[in-house]
Amino acid sequence: MKEWIWGKNPVYEVLRAGRRKAYQLRIAEGLQTEGRLGEILRLAKDSSIPVTRVIRETLQGINSHHQGIAVQVDEFKYVDLKSSLEGARKLNETPLILLLDTLKDPQNLGTLIRTAELVGVHGLVLPFRRTATVTPAVVNASSGASEHLNISQANLSQTLTFLKEEGLWVVGLEGGTEAQPPDKVDLSGPLAVVVGSEAEGMRRLVKDSCDFLLQLPMRGKIDSLNAAVAGSVALYLVWQARGFQGALD
Repeated sequence: MKEWIWGKNPVYEVLRAGRRKAYQLRIAEGLQTEGRLGEILRLAKDSSIPVTRVIRETLQGINSHHQGIAVQVDEFKYVDLKSSLEGARKLNETPLILLLDTLKDPQNLGTLIRTAELVGVHGLVLPFRRTATVTPAVVNASSGASEHLNISQANLSQTLTFLKEEGLWVVGLEGGTEAQPPDKVDLSGPLAVVVGSEAEGMRRLVKDSCDFLLQLPMRGKIDSLNAAVAGSVALYLVWQARGFQGALD
């Protein structure tokens, strides 16, 4: 199945990653071929992708936030989780896997994918049902980070059992009294971090599979964080505990 990816950064990252076959590139008439657009055109030329100039209304039919460009590609391909763990081993890095338990908002999923890619998460796991998936809207929300991250679909309970057998500890993000603050939890080892859904948090079976629960301290009048924000903060805490391994200068 084919789909359209729109927006300069998402289109650029899709072509740069090269994970999907691209069939055609559409650019709005009159758009200046410099900066990021120039880089996109160079990538398209290198990969022999047909480029067509079209009126902006044509792109409006794809998405109203097209920024004058869209590319038609194969749909997103999920990977086997074992390849994510193997990737960590090849990098000689302590494994870090992110699991999202029925997160439903595409914007939240895109935000967490973007954060995960930035801090060096080796793989992200989504359940098979009741969840947002990697659609073009999520690619856009992640600013194309989805194209550089290993993302899997699996039964979360079975996956957590497998990850424990592989030597990972499971930490669930939770706001209840059972959860511990970051200074009481060792986040430096091999970890699987679980973020629950926006409204309900983690499902009981998933929560019960966690080795420990992490609570982010708060002091304001609002009693909770957005799931994507909370998950992003937790991922940065893990990265900090690892000494910001691999950070760019």
